[in-house]
Amino acid sequence: MTEQCYYIGIDMDDRNAVISYYKAGMREPETLSTIAGSEIYQIPVALIKKRGIGQWFIGEEAKRLALLQGEEAVSGLLQAALAEKEFFIEGETYKAQELLALYIKKLVYLAGKLGNPVIPDFLVITLEQLSREVTELFLQVAERIGIPEGKLTLIDRRESFYYFAFSQQKELWLHDVCLFDNRGDEVWCRRLERDQRTMPQLVTISEEQRNIDRANKDASFLKIVSEVTGGHIVSAVYLTGDGFDGEWMKESLSFLCKGRRVFMGKNLYSKGACYAAAGKCMTEENSWQFVYMGDNEMKVNVSLKVQSQGKTEFFTLISAGDNWYETVGECEVLLDGSNEIDFWLQLPNSKEAKIEKLTLADLPERPPRTTRLRIKAQPVSDMEVKIRIKDLGFGEIFKSSDKTWEYMMSLENVQ
Repeated sequence: MTEQCYYIGIDMDDRNAVISYYKAGMREPETLSTIAGSEIYQIPVALIKKRGIGQWFIGEEAKRLALLQGEEAVSGLLQAALAEKEFFIEGETYKAQELLALYIKKLVYLAGKLGNPVIPDFLVITLEQLSREVTELFLQVAERIGIPEGKLTLIDRRESFYYFAFSQQKELWLHDVCLFDNRGDEVWCRRLERDQRTMPQLVTISEEQRNIDRANKDASFLKIVSEVTGGHIVSAVYLTGDGFDGEWMKESLSFLCKGRRVFMGKNLYSKGACYAAAGKCMTEENSWQFVYMGDNEMKVNVSLKVQSQGKTEFFTLISAGDNWYETVGECEVLLDGSNEIDFWLQLPNSKEAKIEKLTLADLPERPPRTTRLRIKAQPVSDMEVKIRIKDLGFGEIFKSSDKTWEYMMSLENVQ
């Protein structure tokens, strides 16, 4: 982490948000509470405009003001923005996307009130599920609130757990790590595993959803945790979610604490988002030895073999572990007398590569190294990449033919 860096992590769903920040000199991220001295971190996703003065309030303040004004606060902003809904407030029409941006801007400013910069060096937002639509929505939100391009990324809660777990002391992730996320009657059980035979080490998360019997919660949860941890050496267990409120865990907690460390809190995902921000800003020299292989991550490296300053090297267009919703690879190359381009496809834990050869049909004939091409690689899923190649010509000597070639490249069967 550089001396000036400042990161924000936000965990968010349609009901609540939790915000943490992380900067140089801090041992771990700090989580904001809107109630001084408390560990009540959840800030309701609610927004209201105070009548007559045009000032907006969020969270519990919005709920209290709504009662005073005898009206409903705007809520459900995430789904409303995705559905492109509009709200009519004090004679004006507001797009849900606009109000979502305002809510997030005020969240970010909460951290700024503690002597931090107004805009973070990097912002990571954690959601339960990602999609192309969600990603596009938040990129537009980032633009609205002044987050520079490339300084926002989205991750799901599984990836946030991954970043959180591996940012702890090594003895806490020496073996498997479990997370139990209890919301109402549902418990999401996540077990993080790493393949120590590879370099970098590939990390996966197995997940299942179980139900707790309300009539006998402790015994029901004991059965769940014993089955999830059975047959595995588990170094640490994390408990999060409103469902763990109260003191109903007796036998289940006693079982979990045998031979492993157990932690409970409601800010794991926002802290994980801060660690993700720091991780995504690492230089290649400082990068850690793990690659997370989740549902949203690319499974294969896509590279070009090029000559640079007399040396043969590989230029990576797409890296395994990158979020496929966001990553785009682009470069310009000079062709060396051929109308074919070789793409090298390689698993991160393999020394072997599959070569995918693409032929540029009807490419104008020119001498070697006088055809400049722009190559763009954009994933359409975690296992398929759209390749777009454009002929740029060679300055005034050879004008561009304006020809473009598009291919859909499957990453299946790469071993």
